[in-house]
Formats: sequence, structure tokens, C-alpha cells
Amino acid sequence: MAELAALQKALGIKFKDKSLLEQALVHDSYVNENPGIAATSNERLEFLGESFLGRVVAEKLFHDFPEAREGQMTQLRASLVRRESLARMAQAIGLGDQLYLGKGEEASGGRSKVPNLAGAFEAVLGALYLDRGLGKARDCTLRLLGPELRRVASAGVEIDFKSQLQEIIQARAQRPPTYVVVETSGPDHDRRFTVEVRLSRETLGRGSGRSKKVAESAAAEDALARLKPSE
Repeated sequence: MAELAALQKALGIKFKDKSLLEQALVHDSYVNENPGIAATSNERLEFLGESFLGRVVAEKLFHDFPEAREGQMTQLRASLVRRESLARMAQAIGLGDQLYLGKGEEASGGRSKVPNLAGAFEAVLGALYLDRGLGKARDCTLRLLGPELRRVASAGVEIDFKSQLQEIIQARAQRPPTYVVVETSGPDHDRRFTVEVRLSRETLGRGSGRSKKVAESAAAEDALARLKPSE
């Protein structure tokens, strides 16, 4: 049995129907090996939790970043709900130790696999939503998201644009893009940089700013806008 009391304490909330929380911990490998014990996995709850999380994050970003454009909020949301971020949140509440896994998945290190942790985290949120309703589920989710929200806010939108572009390019070309300063203008106290982001000899995007960091972010944003129609 999973340590539901410990998990509820980590979540900061008690479930009315603890079977929902337990269901959220059942990996499909466990169902395959124990059909008589577990009828279904956590996949349906994961689906629900993913949708709920997207709503909560979108609402939070809308209110917390009033000056952000749609594209910027999209990048911030992508950073928050990517599997690596969700896995970190799952690890913070000890979720990996509570999973129901098949023997093969257990032996292969399934308790620390990012997809398992991220999926279970979303499933727990889905269970929380069903058990306690929108308000309490939202409050709990935002509390769990706290460290990731602070990470995103401190990193800034600039890093999110570059990270998102790098993920796309590396998936396609198996190598990262490069950033090249092509122009520097203005006096020392008001310097302006123009940067191009390139893949080999191809220019993917171009941007300017008062620092190289800002210019690189603008170039990455430009590249993402150009790549979007072909995705």
C-alpha cells in the first residue's frame, strides 16, 4: 500500500475519497502484471490533471505577468508544464516512492523516470480536482507550483525563448543553434546589440536589445515566430 498519509501531508490536503489518490499512483505496468488487483491505471486521471493544470497555469500567468504578450505567456507556460518541471514537483513531494509499478518497471528504475513522475503528478492533480473541487485544487496546485513559478520569474522570459528554440532545433538537427553579435551601436552607457541566431550558415532569427542577453532572446523569439507556420 502506498503511504497515503505521508503523501497527503506533503500535498497539504486530505482527500475525502482516498481511493482517487490511490488510483492516481497506479502505473499501467502494475495493471498489466496485476489485472485482478488493479483494474485501471492512472491514465484517465492524468488526462484530466493535464487539462486542469493548463488552466491553472494560464490563469496564474495572465494575472502575474500583465505586460507579457501572448507568445511570452505561451513560452512561460511551456516551461512550467514540461515533463522535467512536473517531475521535479513530483520528487519534491516524494511521489516516486508511492507509485504502484510492475516488477519490470521497478527494476528499470521506474520510480525516478521523468515520464512516470510527470504523469503521476498530473494524475494526482486530476484526483485532487475531482475530490475537492476547483477552488481547493487550484490553491494546492499553486502551492506546489511555487518553486517552479519562482524559477521561471527569476530566469525571465528571455531564457524561456532560447530554451524553447533549442529544444525544437536539437530535435530536428541534433545540434544547438548559435548566437552571433552582428552589430553593436551607441555610446558605452547606451549600447545596443543586434544578434542573429543561426544553424550552420542559415539565419533563423534576428533581434536587438540593450544587452546581449536581451538581443539573443529577441532573436530566439523571432526564430520561433518564423518556425511556427511549418510546425
